[in-house]
Amino acid sequence: MPTLILVRHGRSTANTAGVLAGRAPGVALDERGAAQSAALPARLAQVPLTAVVSSPLQRCRETVAPLLDARPWLTLHIENRISECDYGEWSGRKLAELSDEPLMEIVQQHPSAAAFPGGESMRAMQARAVDAVRDWNARIEEAHGPEATYAMCSHGDIIKSLVADALGMHLDLFQRISVEPCSVTAIRYTRLRPYLVRLGDTGDFGSLAPRAEGGAAAAERDAAVGGGAGAA
Repeated sequence: MPTLILVRHGRSTANTAGVLAGRAPGVALDERGAAQSAALPARLAQVPLTAVVSSPLQRCRETVAPLLDARPWLTLHIENRISECDYGEWSGRKLAELSDEPLMEIVQQHPSAAAFPGGESMRAMQARAVDAVRDWNARIEEAHGPEATYAMCSHGDIIKSLVADALGMHLDLFQRISVEPCSVTAIRYTRLRPYLVRLGDTGDFGSLAPRAEGGAAAAERDAAVGGGAGAA
């Protein structure tokens, strides 16, 4: 079965503003996000991609644009099932403000029980994303063979939920996974089990340096929905 290269979109204007963008339109890459996406073709230069699949949201399409420019023979496929979680009434709100909501504790500690007001549950989010990957695995294998590799650009919570599925990990543990903007995660699927071969690889270890404002507490805050200030 194919190998899936999961790319989280580059840093967005919502990330830098600390806003939970969700599916709100008009959320673009910021200057750093554009630079991250511009570097993506070189990072994946040795990987023979057979297809590029993207969330329909602008920040994901902008992230893969340089990759498609570098490989003009590839077609962009839009897949609605890997779009951002529908955060409903939470969409567009500041993460700092949401941290005081009682539901946020459920999102962090018991996400399988979390459903966003006016939006979807995290269980439903994971189920649609897993179904999309299974369908694309079959489609890519049929068209290009079992050794094929393809890329999929999506969002923090989506990628974390796919990693949890690949590891046989309960959704309630998925907040322990971290994927930074424009990080690359690779899952090799086989007939009997998936193998996680890369997780959140950015090629930059700067984020491992001690945080200036409060170590573990800051890390917990940044782990908020969708990867913290990367929650978009």
